[in-house]
Amino acid sequence: MALTVGASAPDFTLYSDGLEAVTLSDKLKGGHVLLLFYPGAFTSVCTTELNSVNNDLSRYETANVQILGISTDSPFVLQEFKKTNGFSFPLLSDHNAEVSALYGTKYDNDFTSMNFDRIAKRAAFLIANDGTIKYAEVLDNAGEQPDFDAIKSVLDSL
Repeated sequence: MALTVGASAPDFTLYSDGLEAVTLSDKLKGGHVLLLFYPGAFTSVCTTELNSVNNDLSRYETANVQILGISTDSPFVLQEFKKTNGFSFPLLSDHNAEVSALYGTKYDNDFTSMNFDRIAKRAAFLIANDGTIKYAEVLDNAGEQPDFDAIKSVLDSL
């Protein structure tokens, strides 16, 4: 079950594209965090999503929001994905899908007909610096994008 608005965001530590440990609670000390779960690096919809966020990064920075992209790809794949696309925010590897499961964003052996068991659904969670989830959206259709206009509306209330 996915987490909902008002819930406390579970803390986690994952490795980044830079092979550094990133802990959510540490990031929240510096402001708010937007977690973007996505199914896979180098896929068209995921690339479009992260590029659109990267192109509007100043909007998030103005609101004191750090973006963290999360997929089940390895840190090495994420490193190349970030470099190829010029993303300016960390990409985190949830290689075993443990954080995806914790946030209710893990497909359960039903990602297309391939029966993959460790793919993250596309999802967005805006977490305030006190650890409270202020926006939560989990998409069952990997071809859809989060509602970034709705996310930005919530940003205005933080």
